[in-house]
Amino acid sequence: MAVLEHVTSQQAIELEDKHGAHNYHPLPVVLSKGEGVYVWDVEGKKYYDFLSAYSAVNQGHCHPKIVGAMVAQAQQLTLTSRAFYNNVLGKYEKYATELFGFDKLLPMNTGAEAVETALKLCRKWAYEVKGINENAAEIVVCENNFHGRTTTIISFSNDPVARKNFGPFTNGFVKIAYDNLEALEEVLKSNKNIAGFMAEPIQGEAGVYVPKEGYLAGAKALCKKYNVLFIADEVQTGIARTGKMVCVDHEDAKPDILILGKALSGGAYPVSAVLANNNIMNVIKPGNHGSTFGGNPVAAAVAIAALEVVKDEKLAENAEELGQLFRSEINKFIETSSIATLVRGKGLLNAVVINDSEDSDTAWNICMKLRDNGLLAKPTHGNIIRFAPPLVMTKEQLLDCVSIIIATLKEFEK
Repeated sequence: MAVLEHVTSQQAIELEDKHGAHNYHPLPVVLSKGEGVYVWDVEGKKYYDFLSAYSAVNQGHCHPKIVGAMVAQAQQLTLTSRAFYNNVLGKYEKYATELFGFDKLLPMNTGAEAVETALKLCRKWAYEVKGINENAAEIVVCENNFHGRTTTIISFSNDPVARKNFGPFTNGFVKIAYDNLEALEEVLKSNKNIAGFMAEPIQGEAGVYVPKEGYLAGAKALCKKYNVLFIADEVQTGIARTGKMVCVDHEDAKPDILILGKALSGGAYPVSAVLANNNIMNVIKPGNHGSTFGGNPVAAAVAIAALEVVKDEKLAENAEELGQLFRSEINKFIETSSIATLVRGKGLLNAVVINDSEDSDTAWNICMKLRDNGLLAKPTHGNIIRFAPPLVMTKEQLLDCVSIIIATLKEFEK
């Protein structure tokens, strides 16, 4: 079969099943085109995208400014490695550090890579600045976290699917309950070897679990009190998704280390970053960390364009307004619904809890019916459906989608 030969949906699925590793369980829809808030399958059916590649496509599919920057740069210079300077990386670092308010940026490619980078940075700071004995530093994390699936990251996950038969695991982590400042302070005051506290401002994979108001600001204050680094994993919640440029801005809880990815490129290219001030970032010296592709010219050009789109098109403000509208409309339905029990979220990162057990297939079946009705979403944690459309969505489009979601849910009323 020629690479560019047209395939049907069934043929594409069979090809992946036969020749690809089975590390994902996709919804059975085969996409071949995207524009703005829409995607099309290989047969030409049009759908609203309500997952946005797990919030990587905040700026909409194939945004012309981002694609234009990528194509133009790819025609000039794609990769030098960091063995040499390139003429775009410094511009990107300056733009991003000024935008997010940090001294320095360390460029990587994927979200998991950026998390690993932040962990290394935190540990090195602990030994060289805080004075913890080498190899004794510990980092506090939260139960039900999702920071990626590398060996180190799954070492502090409590997802049995991600962990089973992948050990032995990496030491150096203390796990506490999420959204619990008392638990955080208890471990900080009782353990002098704590280097940092890493958390998601909203736990996305856990079902868009939003902590109580004041949790992020309280965590930052406790970290400052006990001289540990507050690390915010904003790979999914960042870049305007929750109605602010980064989710911690809702509580003015600026972290010591900020982790970004996904929509940092608008979904056009793998780009991630770790940001921190000089007193932290300067512990990294030549040879301590790196990536062949991290900071490549295409990534830098794409990231600048992606961030400019967010600012120029006021996508954070749009996410805030439409998110409130989405939750308001869904709540009206929930008042008389037996199938949906709760909607929660911030901005355009939301979830609806389905009235069934986590091991049921009801949420999956609802997503299959949503697909049939022209809207793509995906369950998480069994009975929770995440709804996260591109932030370029209009009010009219959102209300159309709400109508589709409510009509579909009504088909499953008990």
